[in-house]
Amino acid sequence: MTADLRTPSTAPGRLPLLGHAVPLIRDRLAFIQSLRAHGPVVRITVGPKSVTVVNSPELIHEMLTSKADQFSKGLLFEKLKLFGKDALPVAEGRAHLHRRRQLQPAFHREKISGYVDSMRETVTPTVAGWHAGAELDLKAEMQLMAQNVVMSALFSSTPESGAAHAILESVDTVFTAALRRALLPVSVLEKLPTRGNRQVKVANGVLRAAVAEILAEHRANPDAYDDMVSLLLTVEDGDGQPLSDDEILSEITGLLAAGSETTAVVVAWLFYELGRNPDLEHRLHEELDAVLGGEPVTAEHLGRLTFTRRLLNETLRLYSPAWLVTRQALAPVRLGPVELPAGADLVWSPFALHRDPDLYPDPERFDPDRWLPERPQPPKGAFIPFGSGKRMCIGDAFASTEAMVITAVIASRWRLRPTRPDAVRPIGEITVHPSSLQVAVENRLTAGRHAHAGRTA
Repeated sequence: MTADLRTPSTAPGRLPLLGHAVPLIRDRLAFIQSLRAHGPVVRITVGPKSVTVVNSPELIHEMLTSKADQFSKGLLFEKLKLFGKDALPVAEGRAHLHRRRQLQPAFHREKISGYVDSMRETVTPTVAGWHAGAELDLKAEMQLMAQNVVMSALFSSTPESGAAHAILESVDTVFTAALRRALLPVSVLEKLPTRGNRQVKVANGVLRAAVAEILAEHRANPDAYDDMVSLLLTVEDGDGQPLSDDEILSEITGLLAAGSETTAVVVAWLFYELGRNPDLEHRLHEELDAVLGGEPVTAEHLGRLTFTRRLLNETLRLYSPAWLVTRQALAPVRLGPVELPAGADLVWSPFALHRDPDLYPDPERFDPDRWLPERPQPPKGAFIPFGSGKRMCIGDAFASTEAMVITAVIASRWRLRPTRPDAVRPIGEITVHPSSLQVAVENRLTAGRHAHAGRTA
């Protein structure tokens, strides 16, 4: 790599007309990881579009913090405006800052501690309903569980099974469409009456109808609730006017979609690794037994579940939910040594960053003890599963707490064994999820006695 990076080199493998579309479609995770070998900044093309890939943690940190105001969220988030153009996850500039300040009270750490009992009570009936010998689609189970937690804790609503599945399928449909439109940005196709576009329209209708019911209930009984919906009904827009129903619907829909998908895939990956690493699973059980003492998990317990926290951090590192994050330069800007014109499209990959061998020794190894304070830690900006700067995910503490609670509730009762662990691989969609993850449910105490007997025979 030359010292002058004012004009970054183009990654090898570009084809006429197609650019790098073929490797991006064939195995996008492998492709985005391979780009790290070409230096801190490299260019790729997708059809006629040129994209700057930022690999350096220092430059990513600069882009997200000191120079955040010089970038919009970019193409992927533009396509996610399917949820609503001004919802917090996709809002820009002053609108984003104003809305974030309005919603922040619902995500204060003290408030999140108060959600723990609701989280536990929401997931416990599902987990208690499993039985030894059952086989589960773990990703689907976690998606429904996380979705119900978000709806219960933030919206005081838990839909019945049919409605919950319809909401989940609708979120998947909209997310898939957003990613497809971002990777193959031919805007005219989005307006055609294709089957995919009709599915997106129907999915959006399902989501908004479900949220409209929640909103109507809160309006009819305003004194009965103290949650996110109640907060949205009291806040004002930038002109001092109450939010319209459409704005509130967009906000709730965006939070529901983002809040359930990320936690679901993280917890699914965590139990996949526990199923492959019985020694780590045993350490988790020992910690839960010592800290909980057979009692239900509470907010007071979470700070003492230090090994559980390291398991979560290692899962967030190895299986970072976001494989692709976009930005776009609002005006000519210098990023490190690179000069970028206005309108330049940029991407960076938390998934690839967190698996870089220059930043993490033995990066493919699932090792929660790499997060012990006495071990060398990655440099600043090298571990950012929830982003950084003013656009850092507002729900980071909520999602981490939710994952800890779900892990404690499940592992206190069951062991989950992947039925085909060697067939599981990460797939880069809107999040990094397992290709297929079927697990067998084992009673934790019975399985533990059998394992002990086998070791002593």
